[in-house]
Amino acid sequence: MNRIKQKLQEDQKLLSIYFTAGYPKLDDTVPIIQELEKNGVDMVEIGLPFSDPLADGPTIQESSTAALKNGMTTEILFEQLKDIRKTVSIPLIIMGYFNPVLQYGVEDFCKKCAEIGIDGLILPDLPFDVYQEEYEHIFKKYGLINIFLITPQTSEERIRKIDAASDGFVYMVSSASTTGTKTGFGAEQREYFEKIASLSLTNPQIVGFGISNRETFEQATKKAKGAIIGSAFIKHLTQNGVAKINTFIKSIRV
Repeated sequence: MNRIKQKLQEDQKLLSIYFTAGYPKLDDTVPIIQELEKNGVDMVEIGLPFSDPLADGPTIQESSTAALKNGMTTEILFEQLKDIRKTVSIPLIIMGYFNPVLQYGVEDFCKKCAEIGIDGLILPDLPFDVYQEEYEHIFKKYGLINIFLITPQTSEERIRKIDAASDGFVYMVSSASTTGTKTGFGAEQREYFEKIASLSLTNPQIVGFGISNRETFEQATKKAKGAIIGSAFIKHLTQNGVAKINTFIKSIRV
């Protein structure tokens, strides 16, 4: 069974961490993943840096720019991760934009992911219909789960369509803003969380955007299966480097 599915069956709220591959330093990718697993993180989203990251706020944009300047490429990321499954057993997801995947070749990219033990992909700018028509069979061939995003603006009809096409979790974007630009959840977000919970979807939901500390993690996971932290973790890495990852994780979850 795919590691993401196994993890989703566990009886606990899941903490997923996003970071940008090749940041702060080019060779930090694997040490960061190892430290995150060691400190009890349930899933890791490895950001493939891209020069035009539309959904990302300033923190992730800056980390992407720095990673590209450090020399990070798709080929280098795959090379860094080639032995990752010798030391890491938690689910690993590559999150990025579709352009680098297309440049690499969609089938070649998926094949490489399967070879090194990647469990899923999040490609926010790959249109749902295009995925279904052109690429779904490739993802399935290599056992990769494609994770779709929903937002407070997504219609119920589309949410149900996405849920029916999903095979892992639904990525629930908490608000109509870029990553890392909001702190805390207002009444509008709480209402949205309630609404999605009331739809009784087949797939569990994991909330992203706006989670930065224990309070927001607990708010986000009241109704959902888990939450993703990206910008706040990258800020911590920028200030403290890889050595103090444990202090960040402990501040979120005991």
